[in-house]
Amino acid sequence: MSLSLPSVVLVTGTGTEVGKTIATAALACALRARGTDVAVVKVGQTGVGPDEEGDAATVARLTAGVDGAPVPTEEFFRLRDPLAPDAAARREGVTLPPVATHLRRITELAATHGVVLVEGSGGLLVRMDSRGGTLADLGKALRYKGSSCGVVLVAAAGLGTLNHSALTAEALAARGVPLIGTIVGSWPAHPGLAEESNLVDLPTVTGAPLLGYLPEGAGTLTPAEFAVAAPTWLPTIAG
Repeated sequence: MSLSLPSVVLVTGTGTEVGKTIATAALACALRARGTDVAVVKVGQTGVGPDEEGDAATVARLTAGVDGAPVPTEEFFRLRDPLAPDAAARREGVTLPPVATHLRRITELAATHGVVLVEGSGGLLVRMDSRGGTLADLGKALRYKGSSCGVVLVAAAGLGTLNHSALTAEALAARGVPLIGTIVGSWPAHPGLAEESNLVDLPTVTGAPLLGYLPEGAGTLTPAEFAVAAPTWLPTIAG
């Protein structure tokens, strides 16, 4: 039986480089496998130039193996420096739009798609606008406006991930935003004691189920291979 999801799913991480983008693509493929119409938003892309492939384009490329058509994706803004969005914007001398602007566009997408996946930058409390607004604030605002919204946490596999995951779960609970579950974003080919133990303990420290784990290097698969494999990595999503 597939897990019931809200209309907007925010995808955050325990930190940077934990596999959020690949997990977002896998979620999109798994949802499409069960017949759900999906759209993907990357709120803020940093650390890439104007002609480089960003996270939204990566999701589009990896999901193109489903019926030959990628999921629709949007990138709200892009900044050159590999920093938190507010810091990168400050260096470029630009003002980022407030969370309320993102809220309006995401709400519009949610009205025409079964599920909208929204990938944040780094962790939950990274500032993504020039007023200090975060992905957590976006989730709180969506729920205040009446949209169903929850969070999927993409966690690292090794030591330290339990603490980071527990802190994220506490921050969400304090804001009244539900944590749907956790995905381990890059599962090593040869896991050690810490990794194996973390699979058992992540549901306990977060109070939410482990939705699955993605094999290390999943993003290097062809779109066709990725489309076939993703539902097996996230069986509770695919149903």
